[in-house]
Amino acid sequence: MTIDIKLHKDDLPDDLSFSDKIAVDCEFMGLNVERDRLCLVQISSGNNDAHIIQLNKNNYNAPNLKKILCNKQINKIFHFARSDLMFIKKYLEIEVENVDCSKIASKIARTFSDKHGLKDLIKEFIGVDVSKQLQTSDFGGLLTEKQLKYCANDVIYLHKIFEGLEKILIREDRLNIYKEVVKFVPTRVKLDLASFRDDIWSH
Repeated sequence: MTIDIKLHKDDLPDDLSFSDKIAVDCEFMGLNVERDRLCLVQISSGNNDAHIIQLNKNNYNAPNLKKILCNKQINKIFHFARSDLMFIKKYLEIEVENVDCSKIASKIARTFSDKHGLKDLIKEFIGVDVSKQLQTSDFGGLLTEKQLKYCANDVIYLHKIFEGLEKILIREDRLNIYKEVVKFVPTRVKLDLASFRDDIWSH
């Protein structure tokens, strides 16, 4: 499969537009939002394309990207939205609207499995065994072709994965509970940023 990968510096180009559903992923310098910066945001329209935005760490001035992420008419599919939205809120200082999360959908739909990672979902729904070897590589500097392909793999399959998960949610009468759970993600992000990392529902 040929993937159309485009690397954009600082922001998306002015003349680029998307339909009503996109897949989104992010890469960071680490997992500590207070210490490790947001490096990249990847977007796919679902047509074997990946737009990779290498953000300016000095100002995070990306008005075109922010406009798309804040557009309520565009559905954004994430995998583990909680983490990506936390970094986006911290560094881009915006609230992403109209969010879906394949990890949450998988945990509610696929109760027959304890494997809900993106690699596992790609293998089940797409039949492709992707490598996650570069997951811990340095995304803060000059990007290699292998890194760009890795970033693209994180978004190009999400449309089909979520479609498959949605079919199971509907079949098992779990779609409504998924929708209620995913509404809580922005609040969960606020709790994370306020250092409430434990399960607040526990005794």
